[in-house]
Amino acid sequence: MFNDYYLIIPAGGIGTRMHYEKNNINNKIKIAKQYLKLDNGLTILDQTLKILLSIDQIKGCIIVLVNKDHLFTKSIFNNHSKLITTVIGGKERMNSVFNGLKALTDFAKDDDWVLVHDSVRPCVKVSEIINLMNQLEHHETGGLLATKVIDTIKQANNNIVNTTIDRSNLWQAQTPQMYRFGVLLKALNTVINDGINITDEASAIEYLRLKSVLVKSSKSNIKITNSEDLELANFYLTQYKE
Repeated sequence: MFNDYYLIIPAGGIGTRMHYEKNNINNKIKIAKQYLKLDNGLTILDQTLKILLSIDQIKGCIIVLVNKDHLFTKSIFNNHSKLITTVIGGKERMNSVFNGLKALTDFAKDDDWVLVHDSVRPCVKVSEIINLMNQLEHHETGGLLATKVIDTIKQANNNIVNTTIDRSNLWQAQTPQMYRFGVLLKALNTVINDGINITDEASAIEYLRLKSVLVKSSKSNIKITNSEDLELANFYLTQYKE
């Protein structure tokens, strides 16, 4: 049976590690990092959406926003044909993604696919997302983009090294993370009800003791968390040829 692909973009973060203050006549306005401008003139969020929504297989998109977000209305994707709706996020990422999934219940079948992608990963490659889709096409659960850890990893206490971690089986998780709609809905509902705090969708899948496939991707698929990342993203985007 043919399965549809849907996209959820959690864009409700306030950027506690990075924000930009724009002077106005009477005060300073704090702008969440997903609305910072890149050198190409697009916001980080719009660049992310430009890439993901260009993929033919993606049928529809839910964007999760912070309460009283007034900036997305200015997005060039505010009225995009694939935008199903926007919803308000929750306290944590898992709550926000769960809210997005609930908004998909009238559209997605249990076996359909949902891709969850960070709003501040604007350098993801279309070819790697297509590869993710192809690699997982017949998998019963799903998986995620990731890169092998190549640096030496130290475990420390108060900046004093305790030991060196074997990196041979270590991967750095990225997004999109792609799972069957019904499976991911159940997984997030379970961790929320059990009071388990997770930082990505794969962790919810692990909590149910289900298998996730790691699909190798590029180091350039960075998550922007500070000003150095922003500069690096601008560099990668100048190299973007897809």
